[in-house]
Amino acid sequence: MILRTSITSPFGRKARIAATHLGLIDRISIQPAEAMDPADPLRKENPLGKMPVMTLDDGRRVYDSRVILECLDHLAGGGKILPTDWDARLATLVQQALADGIMDAAILIVYEGRHRPENLHHKPWLDYQLGKVERGLAGLAANPPDATRVNVGTIATACALGYIDWRKQTDWRVNHPSLISWLDAFRAACPAFDATLPPA
Repeated sequence: MILRTSITSPFGRKARIAATHLGLIDRISIQPAEAMDPADPLRKENPLGKMPVMTLDDGRRVYDSRVILECLDHLAGGGKILPTDWDARLATLVQQALADGIMDAAILIVYEGRHRPENLHHKPWLDYQLGKVERGLAGLAANPPDATRVNVGTIATACALGYIDWRKQTDWRVNHPSLISWLDAFRAACPAFDATLPPA
């Protein structure tokens, strides 16, 4: 199988953590992708031009990260990172959606700085995205998932915290210090988190 992503994508990191945790990483070739390059085959592999994209052994292409994680869970026998009990599954999926939403907004803040001239930065729009990040972090701090359970929700939550640590859209460690021990506990439960750190 082939997983195409950038080494810095938090959504690609989700897939790499899941594949490693599930013991599938040796079956996957991780190849670079560049979403902003129109010559990159990413736009043919996923019409949305977004990463990650996973190509299965039979040639089918799977995206986005939520679907890739479900696919990886299935390949690992099921019920590993996606609970089979409906109530637990629903809670885990909602947790993943919250963390993914934090990452989406955090990435849009980065893109505003990277792709628009500084004199065109729109502060109300940036504040709107930062508000999503802050409310999402407050929601995580108020009701954190069990950090010792490695599932799609905790993987996404850890990736969101890691991405903000790296890109520094806000200082969650000061604003939500309870999440520091949460992330430490997840790192202990899931060594793949530290193994997939983005470059310094």
